[in-house]
Formats: sequence, structure tokens, C-alpha cells
Amino acid sequence: MGIKNRLIVMSFLQFFVWGAWLITIGNYWFGTKNWEGTQFGLVFGTMGIASLFMPTLTGIIADRWVNAEKLYGVLHILYAGVLFGITQVTTPENFIYVMLAAMCCYMPTIALSNSISYTSLKLNNKNVVKDFPPIRVWGTVGFIAAMWITNLTGSKSTEYQFYIAGVGALILGFYSFTLPKCEPQRLTKEDASWVETLGLEAFKLFGNYKMALFFIFSMFLGGALQLTNAYGDVFLDEFKHFPKYADSFVIKYSTIIMSISQVSETLFILAIPFFLRRFGIKQVMLISMLAWVLRFGLFAFGDPVTGLWMIILSCIVYGMAFDFFNISGSLFVETNTNSKIRSSAQGLFMMMTNGVGAVLGSLTSGWAIDKYFTKSFLTVNELSAFLQTDVSNSKMLDFVKSQGNSISDDGIFSNPVLMKDWHTIWLSFAAYALIIAVAFAILFKHKHNPKELENIGH
Repeated sequence: MGIKNRLIVMSFLQFFVWGAWLITIGNYWFGTKNWEGTQFGLVFGTMGIASLFMPTLTGIIADRWVNAEKLYGVLHILYAGVLFGITQVTTPENFIYVMLAAMCCYMPTIALSNSISYTSLKLNNKNVVKDFPPIRVWGTVGFIAAMWITNLTGSKSTEYQFYIAGVGALILGFYSFTLPKCEPQRLTKEDASWVETLGLEAFKLFGNYKMALFFIFSMFLGGALQLTNAYGDVFLDEFKHFPKYADSFVIKYSTIIMSISQVSETLFILAIPFFLRRFGIKQVMLISMLAWVLRFGLFAFGDPVTGLWMIILSCIVYGMAFDFFNISGSLFVETNTNSKIRSSAQGLFMMMTNGVGAVLGSLTSGWAIDKYFTKSFLTVNELSAFLQTDVSNSKMLDFVKSQGNSISDDGIFSNPVLMKDWHTIWLSFAAYALIIAVAFAILFKHKHNPKELENIGH
């Protein structure tokens, strides 16, 4: 099997073992376990917390002591073991701790898979800019395949979604030991400082204005991605509380609608080489930021019936928003760091996006939504006006009762009914992304050099 096909298998399984549960874990948490929603945000927070230190730590190990492909394999085998164990967890508190352990194993493998791909392609005299995106696209195919397998096997509300991911991770773990050797550079001098010895030189990149600015914007974009992960599916699901949308296609087949985002990823990944050659790394990253503005703005005005086209278009735009920054950002790190600290620098990039950015995005958005964008309804008249229905609608009354509420003779609820104002939420997120895009365009200086991109593969 050629090197490209071997890396395609790795990329497919890398995201298969994540996609099997990432989209459907909410169904397991709320539907099967009936756990509280206040703690659910912490599940996504574990990804950010793990990304704060694990990608950087494993990048240091791969730079200094252990072959990247061997470390990658061990992490996936450990990830599989934790996933098998999580099915036995019976409390939400323990579930969060076990999920944190799983994420400590999984999150660093994303950066390691990039390093393994880049190194293997170079060892085989391939061009990274040309050959990597078609390989990475199979990661998205793997994510979609896992999502559909989980859904079609009836596992989206059960613990079997974790078994599906665990088996895939076990296969990938052992498979990775057959990949080309990605040996540590071991370029540190004998009289090296403790910073060099521990491989912490990548943090010196913050002393470079352009690199520091890049990592800061990576953090802000990581927050935007977390907003989509945490609230996208919840947003679509809450349309079921509106009687006029309750029986719509979007409510019944929300998994199909959301999978358009992943299909879009595959198409935009294939377009990246053209956009990079034509516009350069900075412009491609800027296009990504503007795509986030569209992603959130279309969600703000979309609905499952007359505004369905906006929801679908938002899912299509997601591919550009997600891929253009992640891949062009990874290539920016590749072209602006030396081989001695490259794996550490890729880990640092992951730390800023999926770590610092994700945690800040989760905490800030959760606080803002609770404080400013959650409506409280005390009477049937208020709620029916918001849900655009009449006071006697059976679906609305069933929803109120499902919240453990009773209604007095004069239409007053025993407890307030809380509903999120999604229109304003998504508009606020769009404004956030627009501010980032404008600031990036003004502050980040990077001249397009086509030869720089060509030299990545040589």
C-alpha cells in the first residue's frame, strides 16, 4: 500500500473514533441517563481542558524522546480502554472525570496525526500542500461514516456509541505501529538550558509578534468552534417546542441536516490547495473568519420550514469556516517554525484553539446565554406568544408538563418556563466573529509567498 493510502486509513480512523459519539452524546446524556443540563457543558469543557496541556506535552515527547507514530498508537489504545470503561459509569460527576481522561488521550492525537502525515510525505518526497488536503478529507469522511453508523444501528441514545468508537480506536492504535518511522529530531545541544531540554522552546514563539498574534487569533477562533459544537444541535432540537415546527423534517432528521456540515468539510478540504496558491495563508484564514460570521448569521434567521434553506446553507458554510483556518493555520506553523520544535509548535496551535479558546468559549458563552439570552415565562399567554401558537395548543401544554410544571386556573405556571432566545444568541456570535475578522485583517501582517508553500513538501 502506497504512503498516501496508508495515511488515508489513519486519517479516516482518526476522526471516526470521535464522530461515533461527539454529535450524539447529548442524546445519551439527556435521553438515556436523564442527567441535568447544567453539567453537560462540562463534557465539552473536558476537550478544552485536555487541549490546554496534552498536545503540547505529547509534542515535546515526540520532538525529544519517542517516535511520533508509536506515541500516537499508545494514546489511541489508551483512549479505547477509557471509552470501554465509560459505559459503566453511573453518575454525571464520574462521567465527566472519565471523559476528561478520554480527552487527555484523544486530543493530542490530532496534532500528532498532522505531524506524522507531514513527516511521512516529506520522507517520500511528496508535496505537503498538494498531497495533505486530499488525505485529510478522509478524516471527515470517517467522521460522517461513524455518525451514520451510530445513528443507523440505533446507538445514538445508548452506550454502544462508545463501543463503536472504542473498537475503531483499538484498530487505529495497532495500525499506527506499521506507519513510517517519525523519529525525534534530538537536535538539542549537550549544554542546553532546561527550556531546551524539556522541549519548551515552542513557547518562545510568543516572543515573535506575528506568531504571538497568530496564536491569539487561534484562541478566538477556537472559541467560535466551541460555540458550534456546544449549541448547534441543541438549537435545532429546541424547535420541537414550537408546535408549527414540531413535525418538520429538521426535527425528525436532524442528524441528516447536521451531517451536511461534515459533507461540506470534505469538499472545502479539496479546494484548499487552490485557495492557498491563489490567495495565500492569511487570506484563506480571513475567509474562514468571515465564513463563521455567515454560519452564525444564517442560524439566527433560519427555521425548519420557510428558513430551512438558511440552516442548510449555514451547514455548507461550516466546511469553509472549519477547514480553512485549521488546515491553513497548521501549514502556517509548518512554514514558520524549524524542524527542532515543529511538533511542539503544532501542539501549541492545538492548545490555543481546542484548549484555551474552547474553555473560554464554553465558559463565556454559557454565562452570557444564562444571564442575557434566556427568557423566563410566567404565564400561558407569554409562552404561547413566544412559541407562536394559541394558549390551548396540546403540544405546548405537554411541553410545560414535561418540565414538571402545573398551570393554575388563571394561566400562571407553578415555576417559570425558561427558553433560549436563539435569534439574539446567534446574532451575538456573528458579531463576535466579525470583530475578530476585522481585527485580524488589520493587525496580522503576512505577505503571500507561493514559493514558501511549495517548499513545504521538499
